[in-house]
Amino acid sequence: MRKMIGSYLSRQRLGWGGLLLALLLAVAPLAVQAQDGPSLPAADQQAIQQYTLTEDVFNRLIAATKEARAAGIKPAQPGDPSKIHNLDDLANQAVGTDPRIAPIITKNGFTPREFMLANIALMNAAIAVQAQSNPEVAAQIDKSKINQANVTFFQAHQDKIMALMQGPQAQ
Repeated sequence: MRKMIGSYLSRQRLGWGGLLLALLLAVAPLAVQAQDGPSLPAADQQAIQQYTLTEDVFNRLIAATKEARAAGIKPAQPGDPSKIHNLDDLANQAVGTDPRIAPIITKNGFTPREFMLANIALMNAAIAVQAQSNPEVAAQIDKSKINQANVTFFQAHQDKIMALMQGPQAQ
């Protein structure tokens, strides 16, 4: 999965931090690790699958991204996977990578868990969009777990997402 996402990002001329917005620079490695590593509990997997992106969530992600970029938050190394037993552990570990993250996400109306859910939903939608034109990616995903509403949302906002990820000069 990590290689597929990396390949997608390379083709989009984005780094690892690009896909999940600037603030997710610190949490993207953990989100990918959660998908690649030991399974989260069924309830958490269901929460991820059922989380639906909205304009409100997207606008708050954009605001958090701009604040994180202004604060100079950089990518963090993945945390200890042996300490991740559920989505809350994942979210708390991700937010704990930089003391500036928690205030930014709280200011923008997110709990660590919702912030992680929103970013994983965005990443999953991006992967599903990539799978539509890449058979290698398509073979690696479980189509029954795709939230089609998030795919549609991602497609409708793809230009804005890509401009945001390329930095302030593209906006």
